[in-house]
Amino acid sequence: MKREISILIPVYNGDCRQMVESLSRQAQQLGDLEHYEIIVADDGSSNRACVTVNSSISTLPHCRFIDRQQNVGRAAIRNFLTQTAQYEWLLFIDGDMTITHDDYLATYLNTEDDQQVVYGGYHIGTGEDSNLRYLYEKASAHQHTAEERQKRPYQHFHTANFMVSREVMLAHPFDERFRTYGYEDVLFGKTMRQNHISISHIDNTVGFCKFESNEHFVSKTEEGLRTLHAFRSDLRGYSNLLTFVEGIHLKVVRGAIRLWHTLFGKLERRNLCGKHPRIRLLKIYKIGYYLKLRTENYEL
Repeated sequence: MKREISILIPVYNGDCRQMVESLSRQAQQLGDLEHYEIIVADDGSSNRACVTVNSSISTLPHCRFIDRQQNVGRAAIRNFLTQTAQYEWLLFIDGDMTITHDDYLATYLNTEDDQQVVYGGYHIGTGEDSNLRYLYEKASAHQHTAEERQKRPYQHFHTANFMVSREVMLAHPFDERFRTYGYEDVLFGKTMRQNHISISHIDNTVGFCKFESNEHFVSKTEEGLRTLHAFRSDLRGYSNLLTFVEGIHLKVVRGAIRLWHTLFGKLERRNLCGKHPRIRLLKIYKIGYYLKLRTENYEL
């Protein structure tokens, strides 16, 4: 059993007190765990009420809340947490996840020491059929099992819930060019592969139970597509959408898709942001939106 761990939680505009309390209880109950710390770093939240409520985390044993008033992005905040941590093993959990089983921490601590990167996955909580994010996650839930993830271990890595040795993180930090939403975890997976560092996939999930509004999710999706386009050279081979678009070799086909998006993109977006979103429309919208970005950057 691993005897020391730094639990690192980046948070933005969210209340993660319940998660920290659950992790703190689990850590205290593990008699073989000699050293641990829980560090929450707020990445410049615009909702200062969240900062106020999360500040109480520092009153818990071995817990610390850090208020970073400038937003630096998902990559840089994790690198900051790595530098701040003091123990050999690092457990990263997104601040909007939920701890749903009592042996969560013990399961990670009992993994083999030669597993330098371990991804536990996530499972989908209960949601409404009017919520696009819930429908999207529900449709892809079959891909979240450890068995499925292990088939393409580097492409199926996400930052929501993983343990890594501090040595690996210091040698291969997240790429801080990624300031906007999306794909910093995908590039990290590629970096692990290039450096012959294996990613082990286990079923030690956290709950994904908080679903943003449809409008917010569509805006985040668009931001992610802009990120994908900006870093397409780095991400080639690690994005299904990028592979699909670059596999369309006929200009007339790309032109027809762009024309469709020009004519119907606003209507598609209106449906996706509305009360009865159609999940299949999201795939069409994403392809059209990405091809629009190519056109704006003079790529035929």
